[in-house]
Parts: sequence; structure tokens; C-alpha cells
Amino acid sequence: MKYSGFLDKSTRAELEAILRQGGHEYRVGRRANALLLLDDGMSCEAIARVLYMDDDTIRYWRKLYQEKGLAWLEEFGYKGRKSELSLAEQDELKQWVSDKLPHTTVIVCEWIEKSFGVIYSRSGATKLLERLGMEYRKPKEIARKLDPATQAQFIKQYEAIMNNLSADETVVFADAVHPTHASRPAGCWAAKNTKVVIEQTSGRDRLNIHGAIDLETGKTSMLTVETVNAISTIALLSAIQNSYPNKRKIHVFLDNAPYHHAKMVEEWLKKADCRVVLHFIPTYCPHLNPIERLWLLMHKNLTHNRCYAKFKDFKKAILNFLRNSVPKNWKSFRDCVTDNFRIINPHVFRVIKA
Repeated sequence: MKYSGFLDKSTRAELEAILRQGGHEYRVGRRANALLLLDDGMSCEAIARVLYMDDDTIRYWRKLYQEKGLAWLEEFGYKGRKSELSLAEQDELKQWVSDKLPHTTVIVCEWIEKSFGVIYSRSGATKLLERLGMEYRKPKEIARKLDPATQAQFIKQYEAIMNNLSADETVVFADAVHPTHASRPAGCWAAKNTKVVIEQTSGRDRLNIHGAIDLETGKTSMLTVETVNAISTIALLSAIQNSYPNKRKIHVFLDNAPYHHAKMVEEWLKKADCRVVLHFIPTYCPHLNPIERLWLLMHKNLTHNRCYAKFKDFKKAILNFLRNSVPKNWKSFRDCVTDNFRIINPHVFRVIKA
């Protein structure tokens, strides 16, 4: 249903001024926008799609405008016809939040208003949700097809190797990383009235690094390559072997990338003088490879809120950190890059799906 032409010229001008001038609370602008679109002849359903709302809320807003005029636009401190929600309404709200996982308190306020005719401010809705045992969370990402049993088996096998490791054996973890020459904005504390920005880089060049780390000493092997493939894998394994001339056996843990299983890699491992033994981390389990934590540490120290105007400066900083700073400062870094493995069971989480 359409409700065009219900605003007089002065009211429409006032609503347009709210949108143009800014400075008003976000919800005031949304309400003004909705009324103007209604007056333009858009349907409630169309406006709801444009503003990412519910069409019943648009109808309810028009009803409030008819009853109270523009004074209604800023009635966020007023609790409507009730001072608070009943216990039954609170339970209904809690269930709705649990089902829908709304992104903002604005959406929560609009749902409460539409469902119960009670107007809450954003701060009031936040306090209400906290009283109901809700908290604002940002979902974390987990890999698909995680198998707890496979993870447990890998950890058991890894611990068996470590517990029986002889003096002429060592363990390293290997992986590839591709840091891009780009700024990575990260949260930071700053003066209240200071607008903080970070300059963008001009290009999108990236490094291809095939590397490994020894968790016992912090010793690293970091190769820059044109392409990460079977050839770079053999080059890395050769570099690792050469860096441990006195070790009889070198256990290398890595993921199941196809190039790690390539025929030429298998042939290299069969050589009589090869001292490398490969162990493959379960598929979809990057959390079981500690070198992944090294990559996170690298970004935290070098790319978060940092801008390198030239790619050569970016490359120099990355490689210097991985090749020199990490081994030199391993006592400071080792707690961030550990083999303190955990099993991730997707069944204990609520997985958000489309």
C-alpha cells in the first residue's frame, strides 16, 4: 500500500533539512528518510528493502507520525505506553535476539517498538540486553569439515614424536605465506577528537614466501619464490636439511597442499642422503600448524597501522623480521608461536549460515 502526498511543504522541508544537515541521531535520520520515501509514493515493502528494515515498522512509523507529528521523531528517551517490558515480553525479546542475531541495537529498538509499542533508546536497549544475559560478539572464523577425532589423533601422534625425540633429531613447521603490499588498519587508542587515518599504498605487489620455523630455538628458513609449488617445496626442504648438518632426522610438519604431495617431492625424499621426514597436518586444520601464528605475529608487528610507500621497503621489513628479528628475539616471541594445540569441535559452536 502507498501513502503518497501526506506531507505538507513545510514538514517535508524540515525532514529534508534533517537529512542534509546531519548531526542528528542515526534513528532520527532513518525515520525522516522513511517518511519522505512514503510521501514520494514508495510502498512500505520497497522502503523496507532500501533501508534494510521490516515493512511493518514503516507502517507503524507512519501511524506515530499521524498521531504525534514530527515531535515523535526524537522520542527515544520516552518508554512509550509502558515503563518496561513484561517478563513474557523480555523472554520473547531474548528468543528473537537468539534466533536473529541482530547486528545493531538500532535493529533491536525497532523490533521492540514494532512488537510491543515501547520505544527504547540505544543505550537503554543495550542495558536491557545485558540484563537478559546478552552480549555483543564478533563471530570468529573456523574451517569447514573439522573432525575432532582426526585432530585428537594428530595431536597424539605429534606428542609421541616429541616425547621420543632423540638428541640427533629436530622438528620444524613449514608453510607458505603471501603478504600483500597494503596497509592493514587496526584498532588503536587515540585522543578523543583526533581522526586517525592510514595512507594507502599505490600498488598490490606481494611476496611469496615458503618458510619454516623451529619452535625450540626460533631458527627460521625463509625463501622468497616466484611461485609456491613443488620446486619451491624441494628448495625449502633442502635449505632446512642444510641448516641442520648434525641431525640424523628432521621432522617437517606441513599442510596438505597438492605441491607438498607432488611426485618430484616424493622422489627427492627417497634420495639416500635425505634426512627429512614429512608429517602432514590434518586437512582444514591450520590451527594445528604453529607457523600460522608466526604469520599473524608478522602482520601485528609490521603491517597493522603501518604504511610502506615502496614495495622494496615492505619486502625488506618482512624478510628482516622473519629471518633476523624472530630468531634474535625468540624469548619474547615464543609464547605467541607455540605448539599448545587445541581441538576445535564445530558442534560446540553455533555456526552462522546464510
